[in-house]
Amino acid sequence: SEIMLQQTQVTTVLGYYERFLQVFPARASLAAAPEDDVMALWSGLGYYSRARNLHRCAKAVVAEHGGQFPRSAAVLATLPGIGRSTAAAIASFCFAERAAILDANVKRVLTRVLAYGEDLSSTRNEKALWQLAQELLPTQDLATSMPRYTQGLMDLGATICLPRNPSCLVCPLQAQCQAARQGNPASYPVKTRKTKRSSQAWWLMVLSDAQGHLALQRRPSSGGETGIWAGQLSPPVDARLP
Repeated sequence: SEIMLQQTQVTTVLGYYERFLQVFPARASLAAAPEDDVMALWSGLGYYSRARNLHRCAKAVVAEHGGQFPRSAAVLATLPGIGRSTAAAIASFCFAERAAILDANVKRVLTRVLAYGEDLSSTRNEKALWQLAQELLPTQDLATSMPRYTQGLMDLGATICLPRNPSCLVCPLQAQCQAARQGNPASYPVKTRKTKRSSQAWWLMVLSDAQGHLALQRRPSSGGETGIWAGQLSPPVDARLP
C-alpha cells in the first residue's frame, strides 16, 4: 500500500489495493507472476514504474530475504521502489522503528512548525531537515508512539496543513507552529528550483476487427523503463501525424 500511495490519494488506491491482494495474496505469488499480469492490475493507477518496482521488490524479498521483509528502514531502502521515506514509513508502522519520514506532506508540516525557511532545492538543506525530523521522533513506548506519530504527521499534511489555505484554527499543532504565529504558513516550505514539466501530443490508431478485437503494440522498453508506458501494450502511435 505504501508504494501505491506514492503520489496517489488514498481514495483512488483503495479499490486497486483490494483487487491486488485478491490476485497476489502473498509475496511469493507476486514474485512468480508475469509482469503483464501485474501491470494489468495496475492499469489506470498511473506512475507505472511503481508497479514494475513492486514486482522487482517482491522478487528481491523472496530471493534475497527468504520471503520476509527486512525489519529496518536502512535495509528496506535497498529494495527496488522503496526510497528513504517509504522505508521509514514501513519500518515505523510495522516494526515500530524510530525512523523519520519526509514525504511532501510531512515536509510541509515540519517546515511550518519549525519555520524552517532554508531552500529545500539544496541537498544540504534537505539533509538538515532530515536530521531535524529524526530528532523530533518519539523516544518512549515506540511500539505505540511511532505508528501514531508517523500517521499523525501524514494525516496533518493530507487534511489540515494543506499547501494553500491550511486549516490552522483546528490544527492540534497550532500553539507550537512558528509559521502560524508568524501568520505566513503558505510561505513554507521554500523551494526555488521548480520541477521541469513537458507535454506531448500523440495520435493513437485505434484499429479493431468485426469481432471487436483491438490491435495493440508493445511500447519500447530498455532495462524495464523508457518513457511513458514503457514495456506496456498500447494502440499504435502514428508517427506520421503531428
